[in-house]
Amino acid sequence: MHRGALWRLFWRASLADHAYKFLFRPGPEGEAVSLDCETTGLDPRTDDVIAVAAVRIRGDRILLSERFEATVRPEDARSSSEAIKVHRLRERDVESAEPIHRVLPELLRFIGGRPLVGYYIDFDVRMLDKYALWLLQTKLPNPRIEVSSLYYERKYGNAPPGTAIDLRFAAILRDLGIPPLEQHDALNDAVMAAMIYLELRDRKARGVRIPRERRSGGPPPPTGG
Repeated sequence: MHRGALWRLFWRASLADHAYKFLFRPGPEGEAVSLDCETTGLDPRTDDVIAVAAVRIRGDRILLSERFEATVRPEDARSSSEAIKVHRLRERDVESAEPIHRVLPELLRFIGGRPLVGYYIDFDVRMLDKYALWLLQTKLPNPRIEVSSLYYERKYGNAPPGTAIDLRFAAILRDLGIPPLEQHDALNDAVMAAMIYLELRDRKARGVRIPRERRSGGPPPPTGG
């Protein structure tokens, strides 16, 4: 049995509230959810979610009418000055927001068993998992689709040694001809990740690769996905 399937069985057996069994059922065929979290920092162990957004993808359409977005009042961590410069959410901006334990149940119902799409989606899921463990005694079992991995495969999958690799979000958008929205807004980032996913899925179906320039150096391939 695939390792991922074994973990799904383990987390299903650990589920504390059987009202959430729907998380372990496959979502509607042809649907996925693009997800993004803004956080107080970059350490899932000590930082908190401060905003979360998700938008459904059905076939080749992004369903903005079927979206979830919430500002979250952190219960433990405070945003660093560096994080506030990124997401522009100050303490006074979130002081009247709901805490994550009230936001999470609605988010989980919105997601259901659909695959989760995102840019370095593992980080967003790790941020949510620590709350899911508290609520359900289980982690999110949803399959994950990492758009930077899809991009890497289309552009660098057959690259010779010495090829420069650029997996920055802005570089991916530019390479795919996707107009950028204002970044570090959870809903905007979720929508842009959804656009990247659909564009790369279409290119793969048509056998179209992304042109590249040969240069020296570059980071290793992505590990997310």
